[in-house]
Amino acid sequence: MLLDISQLPPLLYPLANRFYRRYQRGAKVNRQHQVWVGKESEQIICSLCLQPVADGYWLTSLLVDPARRHRGYANALLTAIRHHYTGPIWLFCSPGLVPLYTGAGFDLACDLPESLADRLLRYQRHKELVPLVSC
Repeated sequence: MLLDISQLPPLLYPLANRFYRRYQRGAKVNRQHQVWVGKESEQIICSLCLQPVADGYWLTSLLVDPARRHRGYANALLTAIRHHYTGPIWLFCSPGLVPLYTGAGFDLACDLPESLADRLLRYQRHKELVPLVSC
């Protein structure tokens, strides 16, 4: 696996938006996000977005090209960002994705910042989500 991981400058955020749209994901990059991508041969094959919140960051999306899943790309991207950020990184995921994130060093989040706790309650009205954190 030769994955080139880097943070996208804001001028290149449309590339990440195209990547998300290609796989019909509702995720959309905005100016508040810090976007990280993994590339193979200059092609984006995975992406994640972080948004500053409280004393850390909220991982709002993580997507790996479906044809390249189960090869460790998500874990590589998560590991790379942990080396660039201090403080907690929170996320909400479906129960089926908990093993992926716990394998990358995330734990059950028992204490969320108020803004994320409120958001989680709203989201959980429509789907089951598990709050996780990496410190």
